Amino acid sequence: MASPFLATALLLLFSFSSAQPRGDSVAAACSPNDGFGKYCPTTCGVADYLLKYFPNVNSDLDKMQWDLETIANLTQGAEETIVYMKDSATAAQKSSQSDSYFKKSSSMLDDVLRFEKTIIAQEQQIFELQNLLTSNERRMVDLKQLSMQLQQKCTEPCKDTVEIQPTTGSDCQDIANKGATTSGLYYVRPAKATEQFLVYCEIDSFGRGFTVIQRRRDGSVDFHKDWVQYKEGFGYLSPDDTTEFWLGNEKIHLLSVSTTMPTVLRIELVDWDGNKRYADYTMFRLGPEVDMYRLTYGYYLGGDAGDAFDGFDFGDDPSDKFYTSHNGIQFSTFDKDNDKYEGNCAQQDGSGWWMNRCHAAHLNGKYYQGGRYSEKDAGEFGYDNGIIWVTWHSRWYSLKETTMKLIPLSRITAGGQQAGVKQFGGLGDA
Repeated sequence: MASPFLATALLLLFSFSSAQPRGDSVAAACSPNDGFGKYCPTTCGVADYLLKYFPNVNSDLDKMQWDLETIANLTQGAEETIVYMKDSATAAQKSSQSDSYFKKSSSMLDDVLRFEKTIIAQEQQIFELQNLLTSNERRMVDLKQLSMQLQQKCTEPCKDTVEIQPTTGSDCQDIANKGATTSGLYYVRPAKATEQFLVYCEIDSFGRGFTVIQRRRDGSVDFHKDWVQYKEGFGYLSPDDTTEFWLGNEKIHLLSVSTTMPTVLRIELVDWDGNKRYADYTMFRLGPEVDMYRLTYGYYLGGDAGDAFDGFDFGDDPSDKFYTSHNGIQFSTFDKDNDKYEGNCAQQDGSGWWMNRCHAAHLNGKYYQGGRYSEKDAGEFGYDNGIIWVTWHSRWYSLKETTMKLIPLSRITAGGQQAGVKQFGGLGDA
């Protein structure tokens, strides 16, 4: 008698307790942005779905509760019938003198026992169903609580998880001149730019604003990229300055040519023992794409890392220094060869850079953990493809961290040249 109701209850409960697919079957629109961080998801859609979902589930739970009560009532009636049949069978056995009637009564008693076992099994199933129902009710309470939390979140304005500072300007020094004192992410728009773009500004206690154009930290970003990627930029900008990136040749070009004030390129280096060095080049400019983003500068301003951009005599050939200088050299990538070598320096060294024939400085090179590497480690070509600055460490030593950043010449000596250098990387108190 209880089996149809039991089957209905089981079907309802098992269909409810199985994983419920989303109604829209489309993932929430929370994906990484254009490579400069993550932004918070919109949760209102999730809450709307849950609110639509609750009435149907509550209705199913009410129907299930009714079925369980019906089964329980039928079970109680069956138990009463069993008691009556047991009493009748016992009375019949005592009063009857007929063997045939006694056999019939015994058979009836066997049927009653089998029916009793069936009832016990059904009671166990009902008990399991009730436990499952209780578990689902707890889940519904959790879902309702989550829905309330989502509704509360939806009443608050959505805020980007990556904080971008409100001040804008033509570059980071302009932003610092406007009163900004916090290093972080800012939008800049150089005079010749058609639209603003995001940069990391390093603002020190002297009110100097450095615009960072390259950062190597831990090898987390592969710098083996093609021409378009080096043009547009790659990697990740972060407000806490913990990520690696190349700002992009087009942006660097706009930053360097949009001002009449001479621009200084500061290069900061860290080796694997924690030692820090720097080199400054004034009147830095990066040409337009039509000139293959040619690197030019007026002269080496100074620094304790040495002037690797001027080339280096490796002792292999008298022309080493001439063919490894970088001033006036166009940018090369593995898919656009603009170097002075019959081969392809960028392809052999696995990165984009101002390749001559080929280099004495190479800050976009392959990241080698621990620093030291050999021709064997350098792959099929066996060239010095690490992050190198040969006027400090040899070509077979790959640096741990590098930074390239821009600042107007008029601001580079604020607080004294050495004071500015000490700001870098926490060398000491300025």
